[in-house]
Amino acid sequence: MGVSVRPAETADISALAAVLADAFEDDPLMAWILPDEDGRRGRLAKLFAAEVRYHHLSGGGAEVAVDGNGVIGGAALWDPPGRWKQSTWESMISFPATLRALGSRIMVGAEVGGVLEKAHPTTPHWYLATIGTGANARGGGYGKALLNSRLDRCDRDRIPAYLESSKKENIPYYNRFGFEVTGEIVIPDGGPMVYPMLREPK
Repeated sequence: MGVSVRPAETADISALAAVLADAFEDDPLMAWILPDEDGRRGRLAKLFAAEVRYHHLSGGGAEVAVDGNGVIGGAALWDPPGRWKQSTWESMISFPATLRALGSRIMVGAEVGGVLEKAHPTTPHWYLATIGTGANARGGGYGKALLNSRLDRCDRDRIPAYLESSKKENIPYYNRFGFEVTGEIVIPDGGPMVYPMLREPK
């Protein structure tokens, strides 16, 4: 039946957040922000749900990859040019949910966000904030389908795409889609290295 990509809807938030929490449970940056292994997946699901509900859905860049039965196996959270930053209003209304997700680690999360923000490109681009595939769907072409869905639009509109890879071993995968590492972002206080990657339109 194959994998298809469609825009995410409000009804998808719970399943989408669960898939991303599964995908990012062993991510070095998320493990740095949320070191408690036992509670990490649940907290990540709350965090992704808040980000989707209060920011990504309104920008029109949240997409899910589904199998032939409509089951979500992967998701990508894109922000359109000029919309990658949360507005003051979005930050205010999402704060309670973000606090519930991060708890005592909320200041660590804020510090990481500030470091990534300083390294962010200032020229117009589509920003791939998050992409992930659930464990049961890995190797099934979900990531490829999600990337191509938005990158095709980037090429049509002649707009670059940008992401941060928090796993060095994922860099060759993104290279295959035209992304190139542009530097290194050091997370303070012994945090992991993050690799900014930019893709020019083809």
